[in-house]
Amino acid sequence: MAKIIELDEVDSTNEYLKRLGGDEDAIVSAARQTSGRGTKGRAFVSDEGGVYVSVLRIRRDFDFSKAFSIMITSCVAVCRTVEEYGLRPVIKWSNDVLVGGRKISGTLIENTLSSGNICRSIVGIGLNVNNVFSGELKAIATSMSEQAGHAFSVAEVRRTLTKNLEREYTVADYKRYIDWFGRQVIIIREGERTLATALDVDDVGRLVVSVGGEVERLSSGEISLRLT
Repeated sequence: MAKIIELDEVDSTNEYLKRLGGDEDAIVSAARQTSGRGTKGRAFVSDEGGVYVSVLRIRRDFDFSKAFSIMITSCVAVCRTVEEYGLRPVIKWSNDVLVGGRKISGTLIENTLSSGNICRSIVGIGLNVNNVFSGELKAIATSMSEQAGHAFSVAEVRRTLTKNLEREYTVADYKRYIDWFGRQVIIIREGERTLATALDVDDVGRLVVSVGGEVERLSSGEISLRLT
């Protein structure tokens, strides 16, 4: 059983777990983050009204080749959570969840390696529940309350998400929430945009696309994806 820590405010739930250390699983949540982070160093707005949770897992003999399974767990857990409240989620490869074409959740995974194995993983999830956005953010971000037309209990949503994070999921579960296979997408690589046809996501998490008739397998560290 993971140790559960609930905070009113913290700089970042991921950073809190790094400082905590220790050799046991832990889950920390906060009502508000002052320095929330997303992937590639981007800031993640973390005002009150959202669910901000980080999960520390101590792992043994967990080969790095299985790292995508950690992403699968986080994304599918979020999707199942918002589904339970009547919303229709879509995964935008590799780690964002959209509702109504806008981002409702993001994930930041930080792994610690030892001899080619992942020995510790910290999974940080931000889920917009009753958040209200304005300006530029309103065009790209949404919340459960905006999509449903009414507010939710943040504590209840957090409990539902924590429950779903305890389950195991497969690549097939992950792909069930992708509705853009067979469509054209934009691949951004080193600042250059390329039109491609999305074909699949393989078992190690690479995006499979067709570019000019040639099939490519791309990692999330190499490119960014834009849905059209």
